[in-house]
Amino acid sequence: MLRRFSFRPLLVLAFLLIAALLGAASLRALFALEDVTQQSRDIAARALDLSGAAQSLRERSVSMERSSRQSVVLDDRVLRQRFRDEARDATDILARLAEEAIDAARAPAWRAHLETMLSLLNGPPGTALEREQRLAQEFRELEAINTAIAMQVQQTIQQRNQSLQDKLENSRKHLAQQVTGAIVLAVAMALAFGVWFTRPLKRLENAIVGLGENRLAHAISIHGPADLALVGERLNWLRLRLSELDADKARFLRHISHELKTPLASLREGVSLLEDGVAGPLSHDQREIALILKHNTSLLQSQIEDLLRFNAAAFEARQLHRRPIDLLQLIEDQVEAQRLQWRARELTVQVTGQPLTMEVDPEKVGTALANLLSNAIRYSPLKGTIEFALSQQPGRVQIDITDQGAGVAPTDRERIFEPFYRGERQPGDGIRGSGIGLSIVREYIAAHGGRVELQPGETGTHFRIEFPHAFKS
Repeated sequence: MLRRFSFRPLLVLAFLLIAALLGAASLRALFALEDVTQQSRDIAARALDLSGAAQSLRERSVSMERSSRQSVVLDDRVLRQRFRDEARDATDILARLAEEAIDAARAPAWRAHLETMLSLLNGPPGTALEREQRLAQEFRELEAINTAIAMQVQQTIQQRNQSLQDKLENSRKHLAQQVTGAIVLAVAMALAFGVWFTRPLKRLENAIVGLGENRLAHAISIHGPADLALVGERLNWLRLRLSELDADKARFLRHISHELKTPLASLREGVSLLEDGVAGPLSHDQREIALILKHNTSLLQSQIEDLLRFNAAAFEARQLHRRPIDLLQLIEDQVEAQRLQWRARELTVQVTGQPLTMEVDPEKVGTALANLLSNAIRYSPLKGTIEFALSQQPGRVQIDITDQGAGVAPTDRERIFEPFYRGERQPGDGIRGSGIGLSIVREYIAAHGGRVELQPGETGTHFRIEFPHAFKS
């Protein structure tokens, strides 16, 4: 179903899914942090309230002791009323503490002492001293209870703080696990989407490279988002169109070449009959004209045959039969095959490099190497040196062919690979080449996705072949 969508909406959807996953983890962490922060505030406020209540209880107890003992000694009703008011406040504080932290056994004891104190406030004047001493004793015991309550309040605060720390630590661990899980899942989703998106792009790249290397026999099919699949269909249409154009060009050249050969054969036959005197004896001038006609018809026939040969080479360049081959051995085989030619000119041919295996069509690459070697032999001076250098560069394989000949004229450099083009500097033997050897070299190397170039140099000729796509480790 996702194949119905184009690449851009799917890419946006992938980013939204990953962003939603990370956003959910972030929100979860934010809410957890807010919850812990709120609990921390509540515990701090309650701890402050408990501490204040414990401190207030002790202060009320001190004030109660002063009021009660003075009221007993002075028999003052106002002081007794003040004692009762402070006792009521202390009782309220005690009730609040009991709700939070006080052990149930301490509150009744505190109230029991309070009841005893209230009973000691009233009595005969003669017992005032005794009652005052007993009140002092009661307040000492009450102070011990207040101290125990204060200690218990501190313990309660510490326990709550520790509980909050434990909860905070647990929350931290859970959040760490959730965030880690979200990151791992987001990375996994990113990798999955990346592979899913880049796989059709890689197939698209391979298809384009295949077209550039003239691999037109295999259909192009791209599976993935709708727009990439549409591009694949367009590339397949382009592949079919290129195949048709190649076939049309081949048929046109074959047709024209054969159409030219038929009247040319008749013309050559007629010239031969004239030269043989079938139509009557020829004068000296007529014989020279017949010789000129014979020479030009032979030259025209040679050019037509070269055209057919170049057309066949261009067509065969599209029909590659690749297999792993040792390039160094292939070079050495071509050198050995032309041993008689280069030894006849007393040349030295050197081959350098290490064995290197590539998937190529050995027949066509061998033909390209043979043409370059034949060209070097033809233009090299007597006792000169020809060198083949095979090397492996980053991302490509390189073959350099150099000789010590006259080199290529500057005006010829731009057109040296054009079909039927003959350069200005020809060898001294006067035999001119057909001008298609280097064109065939370029066709065969380009069919492999490589390129052949004439390197700059003041002396000699230096050709370089590079295979950037056909390399195999």
